[in-house]
Order: sequence, then C-alpha cells, then structure tokens
Amino acid sequence: MQDCFFYEEGYKKYVRFAQNKDFKLESGKYFGPIDVAYETYGTINDKKNNIILITHALTGDSHVAKHSEEDEKLGWWDKFVGPGKIFDTNKYFIICSNVLGGCQGTTGPSSISEDGKPYGIRFPIITIKDMVNVQKKLLDCLNIEHIHCVVGGSMGGMQALEWAVSYPDFMDGVINIASPLRLNPQSIAFNEVMRRAIMSDPNWKNGDYYGDDIPQNGLSIARMIGMITYQSDVLMEKKFNRRTKDPIETFFDSFNTEFEVESYLHYQGLKLVQRFDANTYLYLTRAMDLFDFEREYGSIENALKRIKAKFLLVAITSDILFPLSQMRQTRDELLKYGVKLYYNEIESDYGHDSFLVEDNKFRPILSDFLDELDK
Repeated sequence: MQDCFFYEEGYKKYVRFAQNKDFKLESGKYFGPIDVAYETYGTINDKKNNIILITHALTGDSHVAKHSEEDEKLGWWDKFVGPGKIFDTNKYFIICSNVLGGCQGTTGPSSISEDGKPYGIRFPIITIKDMVNVQKKLLDCLNIEHIHCVVGGSMGGMQALEWAVSYPDFMDGVINIASPLRLNPQSIAFNEVMRRAIMSDPNWKNGDYYGDDIPQNGLSIARMIGMITYQSDVLMEKKFNRRTKDPIETFFDSFNTEFEVESYLHYQGLKLVQRFDANTYLYLTRAMDLFDFEREYGSIENALKRIKAKFLLVAITSDILFPLSQMRQTRDELLKYGVKLYYNEIESDYGHDSFLVEDNKFRPILSDFLDELDK
C-alpha cells in the first residue's frame, strides 16, 4: 500500500507512514512520520478469518509472547499466547503493536524528530483513539480488512473498547479485561500523582533529559504507586505480611531499613526504569485520563449503540484500580444500549494484575468466547 514502508529487526517488524505529517490526531493536529513496531505469531488462514489483534497495557510492548524456544525474551502475556494456549498460535494469527506514544519502537516522545533531537514534551498530547487509529493504519498497510477479535486488558481494554466503537464493522468479537468505560476521579488522581513524581525529579528538566541523567527517582516512585494499585490487600498480606528485610532493632537507627513490601516496591520501581521512558509514562497516563466517549460522541448512548461485535467483559473481584462497582456499571451500560454482552467476574486475590498471571482462571472464559465467535 502506498505510504507504507516496511522494515524488520529480528522478530520485531516496523511500518512507517504519514511521511507528509498527514496523520490527524484527535486534538485536530497533524503529525508524522510515524513508525509502528509490531510482532506477529502464527499464520493467516485461507479465509483470513483467524486474525486476532492484542493491545497492551500501560508499560507493555509488542512482544506479547516468545516466538520460539530459542527466543530468550519472555513476552508479557506468555501464559496466554502460544501453541496450545488460550490464544493458540497454531490456530490464530496474532498481531500486537507498541502503541503510539510508546518507547519500544513506535514513535513517542523519545523518538528523534526532524531536527535531530528527541521530541520530549514537544510530542503532541495523544488519546486512546489516536492509538487505535494508528493500529488501524497498521492493519490497512498489511491489507487486513477484517479481524476475528480485538483483545486487551487495562489500558489495552480501553483500546479494545475504542476499536468496538470507532470501527464497529471491523471485528467479530471484542474482549475487554478489567477496563471501565471511563476513569473515575480517583484513577485520574493516581495518574496525576505518578506524573508529578516524574516531573518533580530535578533530572526531568521539562522533558529534555535525553542524553543526560534520566529522572530515575521520579519514574521509580511513579511505578511504586502504580504497583500498589495493581495488587490487592489480600495478596500483599499473603506475600509480605509485616515481615522485615532488616532486624526490627535497626528501624530505630535509619529510614533506610525496610519492610519486605517496601523492598519489593523499590525493586519494581528500579526494574521499570531500566526499560521504560519517563515521558512515555506521562503521555500514556494522560491518554487514559482523556478516554471519554461522551466527549467524542456527545453521549455514552451514541457511542455504545455503534457496537456490533459480540463483546466479552471480564472483571476481577479484588481489583482496586478498577473495582467491581465500575466494571458492573460498564456492564450495565453496555447491556442498556444493546451490546451483545458476555460478562464474567474472576474470583482472585491477585487484584488488577490477575489478567497477567492467572491463565488457569481466564482460560475457560476466554476459550468459550472464542469458540462462540467461531460458530
């Protein structure tokens, strides 16, 4: 297809488009060029009816699973994607791309602009709809005119919702795991505190830290805050209780001594710093804040009545980031406006992160829905 330029680096594939800065963002601004990093698994069948698009959560990327036993890097959804797994790559052709604004190959604030410098905060504010429109352009470049299903959890679930509304004829099914129709004020508040942790780091330098010391402390603290919301109090009690890493007597000498839960949070914060860009964290959390069908379509009714695909919504009982009350409200609104909805609640102590680790609990629900789509 014209305006689509492909290249590869190992398992990761890329497409570049909008060379003339002609990609229109939801803000009304035009932007480009855009590179999209994506990975594929399996083979498209003769009928081209086995294509599944997987969208990732906040700090995910295109590497949803290992490509082979020789592939040393585990994917973020390895328990779910692969031969014989829930998303069986012997049966389905899987596509997963890094989102617009990302830092794992797709154009984002750390990418180099035309002046030879990283965009930094010159990168435009983006939305979930912009991410989806970039994914649609990717599929257009691949000459894919219809997909079997779009799947996503958390921020990926927002993308799945946006796909269902923006392109209602493009897919047979939608799977949204642990993502509501909109962020409530508490979720927006968490995001703002995380952003302020990054922006208050002296090394942030108004987003212009590339090639210099990065805002490591700010990004690490942001991740620590996020990790608290991804797990449940029951799980933290089981994993850490009030155990200490250091003898309790040393707590009277310094603030450097730690409970095990504190040590865990520090580890997770530093771990993210090694693979993720601080500015990307700012942009993607703001995109989640802005996710709002009422702004886009005038009302929730106008948006949800556009959905034609069969829709699976999965909630997690111990989720404190997007609790059952929000997920049940999402369920009720989808049903109210005529969506062909399948709804399930996963009993779990893992909190929001359940969808990343408890494949045994998700297998029957997701497999049954995929079987329903195959009928």
